Amino acid sequence: MSRTCFSLLTLLSLPLFLSCGGEADSDAGAPEAASVEAGRQIFERTCFACHSIGEGPRIGPDLENIHERREREWLARWIADPLGMAESDPLGRQIFEEWNRVPMAPSFLSDEEIERVIDYIVALSEGQVRRAAAGEEAAEEEPVSLTNREFAQGRQIFFDRCAGCHGTLRAGATGPNIQPERTTQIGTGALVATLTHGLPGGMPAWGDAGILTEEEIRLMARYVQLPPTAPPQRPLEEIRASWELRVPVAQRHSEPETERDWENYFGVILRDAGQVAIIDGDTKELLKIVDTGFAVHILRSSSSGRYFYAVGRDGRVSLIDLWPETPTLVAQAQGCTDARSVDASKYEGYEDRYLIEGCYWPSQYVVFDGLTLEPLQVTSVEGSTYDTGEPLEEVRVAAIVASHFDPVWVLALKESGHVGIVDYSEPGFPLVSRIPAERFLHDGGWDHTGRYFMISANQRNTMAVVDVQEQELVTTFETGIRPHPGRGANWQDPEYGWVNATTHIGQGLLSVYGADPVNRPEHAWKVVRRVPLEGTGSLFLKTHPNSPWVWMDMPMNSDPEGTRKICVYSKAEGRLERCWLLGDRGAAVHFEYNRQGTEVWVSLW
Repeated sequence: MSRTCFSLLTLLSLPLFLSCGGEADSDAGAPEAASVEAGRQIFERTCFACHSIGEGPRIGPDLENIHERREREWLARWIADPLGMAESDPLGRQIFEEWNRVPMAPSFLSDEEIERVIDYIVALSEGQVRRAAAGEEAAEEEPVSLTNREFAQGRQIFFDRCAGCHGTLRAGATGPNIQPERTTQIGTGALVATLTHGLPGGMPAWGDAGILTEEEIRLMARYVQLPPTAPPQRPLEEIRASWELRVPVAQRHSEPETERDWENYFGVILRDAGQVAIIDGDTKELLKIVDTGFAVHILRSSSSGRYFYAVGRDGRVSLIDLWPETPTLVAQAQGCTDARSVDASKYEGYEDRYLIEGCYWPSQYVVFDGLTLEPLQVTSVEGSTYDTGEPLEEVRVAAIVASHFDPVWVLALKESGHVGIVDYSEPGFPLVSRIPAERFLHDGGWDHTGRYFMISANQRNTMAVVDVQEQELVTTFETGIRPHPGRGANWQDPEYGWVNATTHIGQGLLSVYGADPVNRPEHAWKVVRRVPLEGTGSLFLKTHPNSPWVWMDMPMNSDPEGTRKICVYSKAEGRLERCWLLGDRGAAVHFEYNRQGTEVWVSLW
């Protein structure tokens, strides 16, 4: 049930945009020492990763003497609501355009906290406090080096926590580029602050949340300043060597052995344990814990529903049979060294015959026998960007969906910005089409008809719509900062007809958009409702045809408490019903309904 995507330095590419503009009031008195100290603490927690005060630009501009170039009231309004200012304030709109339409995510500071931050900027700019208070560690930094043991430890932590958003080679996608050219500019001190406290818009507070120790954070702050190493390729012969068929098809049951309602089983990912728990949705009994591989990422049901396919971040695919009295692991194979998605063939006559796994590394997809996981074919997806033709060292396969109306899988090729079409009715399972869409494609799903594939390009703040029947791009449209819809959710809106929606990693926003080009063409592929949420960091939304609700999570919130917040949207009313904290620990992530649509389950990770 659970999917997560962890980010390192998610907002390092979002400047604070406070470095140019009008006249400021120079008559304000000097701020009090207590206010300055409070502002220093807030600045180091929230702003230090991107900005210095008098030490030159980092990712964002140097804020020294900004109070002399901006009125204090304008600064306060910008820090409080940068998105609103970028839309409504003339100068805000100008800055937004000048910086390539990359907005600053909200800081979620109170009015008092904003005033304290401004006090601190003023005091440090005017020499009222010792400058080293904000940058002492950075000023005293020595050249970065790691022992072999430390480098190996950093590489493992990066793979486990960071590579999903920043890439194996750290070139960025959902999160920004964090290769040495950028990270050495940021400096160890700012990196430590970011890793510890997180940032609004998706960067987890690894230290504050207790996930990484202080020692591990300091290690990672140094590790990302050193050049990345590319893992080895994974050819078909190595994949074949990993294949393990535990229960041949001939030895499996021809009909369900269990008398339970196996179609109402829940598969729950135990990510850090590398396991999947199978629970009876009727009785709430734990039926089996299956060892499936490192950092399990997703579960997918087979076309028939009989099998669960699990894929771990180590690329290991596990096939779990739900028909025995106790769910049973029947086959495994490792097609990638890093992976996020699998799906079975679903076209009539091909149901569950094949399975595809998309790799984050190497840049390839692997096709297996759907019932045995025998590896059949490896195909590279290497290529260039769709728009500039830039050759890429890394092209990751993100979302994969299977059409019910054609013998094809649809692949999101993240870095190149193409939507790939794989035809499994042809020999060799070729990639028959690369449809130009938008760069850094991530997650998405079908509209209610199963014709249109809607995929987020979260680094570009857009959704792309592909007509799979015609194999062409329909349109792209902006929704908010870093959309992350999971597989999305379809429902009928009382005013706009069929709609779909996305939440966002970088903005507390549910964007509902029209998705009925036949009956409501005037609303199709346009945002029709923008519903503010009580925090950033959303990954998934979910609904069910029998449910009046749409559920949303916020596990990537930079506030550890905010990661437990969930929200419910009313389909009938077209508004947010309420948000609340779930439990007193962990992070609430991903929802799944029971078969009847009367219950929703959420993982508290």
